[in-house]
Amino acid sequence: FGSRWPRQNKGLDRLEPRRSRAMGKFTVDPSIQARMHQYQIVGRAAPTPKNPTPKIYRMRLFARNVVLAKSRFWYFMKKLNKAKKSGGELLAVNELYDRSPTKVSNYGIWLRYESRTNTHNMYKEFRDVTINGAVGKLYSEMAGRHRAQPGSIQIINTAILKPSQCRRDHVKEMHDKKLKFPVVRKMPMVVKKLRTTYKANRPTTFVR
Repeated sequence: FGSRWPRQNKGLDRLEPRRSRAMGKFTVDPSIQARMHQYQIVGRAAPTPKNPTPKIYRMRLFARNVVLAKSRFWYFMKKLNKAKKSGGELLAVNELYDRSPTKVSNYGIWLRYESRTNTHNMYKEFRDVTINGAVGKLYSEMAGRHRAQPGSIQIINTAILKPSQCRRDHVKEMHDKKLKFPVVRKMPMVVKKLRTTYKANRPTTFVR
């Protein structure tokens, strides 16, 4: 029997992976896999006869692309000096890169986010090879643990920390010089003619 109530989709179809007609396989939407980028944006309010030389502001922002970074810049400019995109100008937009993207570092991030009830300050630490990867982990953790929307998170400052400056246990436990990880080697599968449904002894699927 059909249901009396209409089917409520609630926009879930937009999150489903797209099907490629040529290959017949699912391909993930690139917007879902977009990574964080670090931008440096310089801008100011538009010059006027009353203020021919307005103050220039430079911001270091994290966003998934340059369009969102510019939007974030004007969001803060409107709070600082009531300058909007229509009444302002951008002087420079540059993407910043890490000098050593193959070396693991300890990153400390100071942030502010708005919950359903209040505004909270927070400090978090992450280990990653780039600051962009650390900020990406930050957004994932804030969404999972605090249900924070990306637009409500404001990153105040970031810093590379020495091991002696770290506070969080999950970061400090990786600083042990005698830290070891087990080397797990998977065993090859048994030949098909020797496979059985039941075994007298529990099989070992790996070798240390």
